Amino acid sequence: MKTSRLITLLAALALSATDQTAHAASAAPVLIARGDALDAQLKTAEALDIYLDAEKITPDDPDLLIKIAKQYGESMVDLKDDEARIDAGRKALEYARRAQVLAPRMADAHLAVAICHGRLLELLPAREKVEYSRQVKIHTEKAIELDSRSDYAWHMLGRWHRAVADTGALLKGVVKIVYGGLPDASYEEAAAAFEKAIALNPDRVAHHIELGLTYASMGKSTEARAAINRGLDLPSRERDDPDTKTRGREALGSLDK
Repeated sequence: MKTSRLITLLAALALSATDQTAHAASAAPVLIARGDALDAQLKTAEALDIYLDAEKITPDDPDLLIKIAKQYGESMVDLKDDEARIDAGRKALEYARRAQVLAPRMADAHLAVAICHGRLLELLPAREKVEYSRQVKIHTEKAIELDSRSDYAWHMLGRWHRAVADTGALLKGVVKIVYGGLPDASYEEAAAAFEKAIALNPDRVAHHIELGLTYASMGKSTEARAAINRGLDLPSRERDDPDTKTRGREALGSLDK
């Protein structure tokens, strides 16, 4: 009799645990949907809190980890202290890398890794900056290989080419001697990448303004004004759009001088 009662009790406990697990699993999509709604409203801190709650339930969901990386990365916009920005950026990179390890054939995971490295670039010492720049290119090109229609992957490739092309010859020489150098880059390849991004998604503010900034670096003032103004005319939909538009307006001011 005692054995029968014990078996019954264990079965009941097992059933209860199964029910709790099923309930938790069903809660994760609800939380993620709430986080997505907050993200669409550009409520970064609130979305991050919800996503982190969902992570406790499904810690190995690469899509969720990418969403968390995005929120940590975008939170850097609001932080004025460089140490705080670096801390948020490294947390973003940690989540992006976890997603990439879990889903090595997912284009968005590689793109997230590239974006996170890119966000940290200007905040790091020279040696790390060179290595992070290499990682931007490696993971951006992998994202394009896996999904050639990813407009933001083409955007990131354009950003990389322009950033490296902007590096002066003397500094490139120092980088080569001290840190082994960077891959070749050019403004022409940057412009071509931004044009590809625009062809895939013409409604993204950053594509047009970054293309305009590239044209400005090439000395093509007329094309630069036209591209920047196209970006400024679009509604701001993304967390970085206001800052991107500010850079665009500043560039227009320099072109007019």
